[in-house]
Amino acid sequence: MMRNPSQERDRAGPMAPAGRGRRALLLGAAAFPFLARRAAAAELVVFSSGGLNAAYLTLVPAFQQQTGHSLVSVQASSMGAAPDAIPQRLGRGEPADVLLLASGGLEPLVARGLIMPDSRVDIARSLIGMCVRAGAPKPDISSVDDFRQVLLNASSIAYSASASGVYIENEMYRRLGIHEQVMPKSRRILSERVASVVARGDAEIGFQQVSEILFVEGATYVGTIPEPVQLPTIFCAAIPAKAREPEAARALIRFLASPEAAPALERTGLEPLNRG
Repeated sequence: MMRNPSQERDRAGPMAPAGRGRRALLLGAAAFPFLARRAAAAELVVFSSGGLNAAYLTLVPAFQQQTGHSLVSVQASSMGAAPDAIPQRLGRGEPADVLLLASGGLEPLVARGLIMPDSRVDIARSLIGMCVRAGAPKPDISSVDDFRQVLLNASSIAYSASASGVYIENEMYRRLGIHEQVMPKSRRILSERVASVVARGDAEIGFQQVSEILFVEGATYVGTIPEPVQLPTIFCAAIPAKAREPEAARALIRFLASPEAAPALERTGLEPLNRG
């Protein structure tokens, strides 16, 4: 579990003596908007899936400074049966105020009544990328035929247990006509970045959202998989039905979907849906 809270709380100081007069009254009036903002500050628990997590964490300090709210950040996959996946956390009753996840993972939560109605906001588009261990040759995956051959030649393949991995296992291999050949040497990775597994040498090639590959030491990003077999994923934000701080949650979601957040999304391999 990853925590990145700023949990300082301001406490009101002693009241000014009555004899301070008009100057003290004016000073208090001038300071009131700031004090009111701090008094309304909330602590938000944010479940953030890997696809958005790098961008989100770079934006946390700016949001906290602008609003006075503090964020407790918990990394969790969008879907799947891993204990740290968002559906499992919500199913156990873990408290959360904001969910950042792939749209495919959100829809079942909506169906279960776990999401506040009309709270979904789409933030960014993401593509599946491929990585190899640092220092290894970068294979050519520019065409579908080349990509298929790389998969057939690989000694071992790792893929995410979340949105991209579900697609790879259930659809992409079959569309390429190689499901039976490559599944025995493929492994779904739970609760860890696929690129970290590749960096250790535990898999020759790996697949995950580009934003989850770029900043992993020891792994080299090869590129996105070919467009004919690509699956773009929309990452979105939503508010759980039992959120304790829904108004502050809406403020965070507005910030993440704003043009101000777009550069951070782009730097982490995402395509912002609102560039302004």
